[in-house]
Amino acid sequence: MVTTREATYAADGLTMVAHLALPDGEGPWPAVLIGHDGVGLDDYQRGRADHLAMHGYVALAMDYHGGKTFFGEPDAMLARVMPLIGDAARMQAIGRAALDVLLAIPGADHDRLAAVGFGAGGTIMLELSRAGAPFNALAAIHPGLPATRSEDWTNVEGPFLFCTGSEDPICTPDQLLTFTSALQDAGVDWRVHVYGGAKHAFWAAPSHTDGSLSGGTTHAIPTVPGVGYHPAHAARAWRAVHDLLDETIGPPVTPPR
Repeated sequence: MVTTREATYAADGLTMVAHLALPDGEGPWPAVLIGHDGVGLDDYQRGRADHLAMHGYVALAMDYHGGKTFFGEPDAMLARVMPLIGDAARMQAIGRAALDVLLAIPGADHDRLAAVGFGAGGTIMLELSRAGAPFNALAAIHPGLPATRSEDWTNVEGPFLFCTGSEDPICTPDQLLTFTSALQDAGVDWRVHVYGGAKHAFWAAPSHTDGSLSGGTTHAIPTVPGVGYHPAHAARAWRAVHDLLDETIGPPVTPPR
């Protein structure tokens, strides 16, 4: 049985409202920090945390908008996100505040720790890793890519997974290969999944302005250019994330009798 609750904390001058999902039992559990994309913490990321908790992980879907979402407000979203992703120290501080909340949960295993980030949330996770967060694994889905100097990534402790669409104008396959070349020079274990025909935020099912799903496949509310939903690739990317977590920090598996 999964237990969920809000977790509020202070960061970036705001009161953040994260979503915490706890597995059954008392732990210790492998711990996963989840970063939402620029629109804000929504039911998708909450659902990812719940899904991981069902499989024995304690998961915190962080917040970096102070409880606000920007559904159908791309200009307001960009006004909030662009200054943020241009300030590495600010992203690191926001990410560290959320990570501290996760690590303070009784039963969270500090030695089995991973990060999953979407869009700007992926950028925050990457910056947090670059600043020394001891992630055993990191998955970034269509992130903005930070500094590419190999010397910035020599302290990374675990493998990186990147998932992007072939038609993503914000996180292109070429940009990822340039970035991962620096990671390779730094000795980082990395992998890239490129999904043919997928655009930016390919996991984001179309929704109404209140965040509820519209049931369609085409976004009916304003978005940034290059966004498109691809349900098949969304499922494939999440399986890739789950495989990474199971490989690196997954709960012990009881051998079959």
